[in-house]
Amino acid sequence: MAHTSAIGFAHAAEQAQQWVSELARDLGWSEQSAYRLLRSVLHTLRDWLSPAEMADLSAQLPTLIRGIYFEGWNPSAPESEHKKRDFVLSVRNSFGYDEAVDFDVAINAVFKLLDRHISHGEIVQVRNSMKKSLRHLWPAG
Repeated sequence: MAHTSAIGFAHAAEQAQQWVSELARDLGWSEQSAYRLLRSVLHTLRDWLSPAEMADLSAQLPTLIRGIYFEGWNPSAPESEHKKRDFVLSVRNSFGYDEAVDFDVAINAVFKLLDRHISHGEIVQVRNSMKKSLRHLWPAG
């Protein structure tokens, strides 16, 4: 049984590494920066979704990515206005300000990564739960 658990953990680590590597390649960034961005966008997205939609999305994330998604989650956190600007600022604040980063482009790259790995039906539900202004960062695929 321990062997199966070790194999499962190794597979989970490979999946997480694949996501980070893809994002780094898409943006031309280091893997460390890509990881920080993925984490920042996932946390902001998680905090902006309804509890039901948040749970539905999490069910489709690989195990270690799901752990990143829920890291530091506070279910009683107050809801924000849900404006595009606030979403981008939340990601930027979590990532760390970097004047060389176009956060609209960076967020869009994470959304494209999710498009490649999450079912189309779930992506449509997540997109439709967002304000129209924010959907422009996550174009329909």
